[in-house]
Amino acid sequence: MTISDLRNAAADSGATGAPKATAAVVRGSSKAGKPKPKRTWRSYSVYAGLALIFAYCLAPFYWMLVSSLRRTADIFDNTLLPAPFSLENYAKVFDGSTMFGQALLNSLIVAGTTTTFALVLGVFAAYAISRLNFRFKSLILGVIIATSMFPGISVVVPLLRLFTDIGWINTYQAMIVPNLSFAIPLAVWNLTTFMKALPFDLEEAAMIDGCTKWQAFRRVLLPLAAPGVFTTAILTFIHSWNEFIIALSMINDPKIQTATVAISKFTGATEFQAPFGEQMAAGVIVTVPLVIMVLVFQRRIVEGLTAGASK
Repeated sequence: MTISDLRNAAADSGATGAPKATAAVVRGSSKAGKPKPKRTWRSYSVYAGLALIFAYCLAPFYWMLVSSLRRTADIFDNTLLPAPFSLENYAKVFDGSTMFGQALLNSLIVAGTTTTFALVLGVFAAYAISRLNFRFKSLILGVIIATSMFPGISVVVPLLRLFTDIGWINTYQAMIVPNLSFAIPLAVWNLTTFMKALPFDLEEAAMIDGCTKWQAFRRVLLPLAAPGVFTTAILTFIHSWNEFIIALSMINDPKIQTATVAISKFTGATEFQAPFGEQMAAGVIVTVPLVIMVLVFQRRIVEGLTAGASK
């Protein structure tokens, strides 16, 4: 084969490969220039539905905020924004006669204590149910959850009689103990679901390395369960913070009553005047801390609620 034959063969192969290269370039350019799919009416309807749900959920809070910023003479206006803005309702809430500051402190004490006891008891109960093997485990979990199905109003009369006999009326424990009957089942259920998703191998590896069962629980399992514990703490705190019927029934002393009860007992300038502006301002003060807490820790809340959904 001569040099000229090699040149002719190379030219022929280049000629046959050129269409393939050209086709590849055309396909690449067609992909790059492919137009994005247009939004259909279904996608717009989804966004419209979400917007309606968002507005429906926030409309009461927005109207409460707007009403709290109106003057007493303008409280029944229907404008979307208060004109003029006024903070007189907030000043009246903390003027001393309502003892609302003490009521907020009482709510914090009751909710904080309830959350602490519920978490401690819930963590150990959830660990036993999720990690230990014993008879009637599912039945026990079902009974724990069933106790939270009773409405608060159904236990008010028996608790009122009991607490009157033992001298617990107008005390913090008269609110904390009933709250625990609803907070502990919530804590046990959430933490049990979360701990079941944690692998057993981690505890076994820790005990092989020399840890006792308690050390494996404290140093390995409990840190891994932190998202679930954190989520349970927030949900329990919100439930205890918003509790009303038990606190209203067990507490008569204004120095012990919680914020929700204090708001219901606001009085106007006369016997038949309802202080709507002050109640709206107090409602905003009670709600804003919870909203801020949920917004700040929303990622941890979602992680804790969805951690046990899949393995």
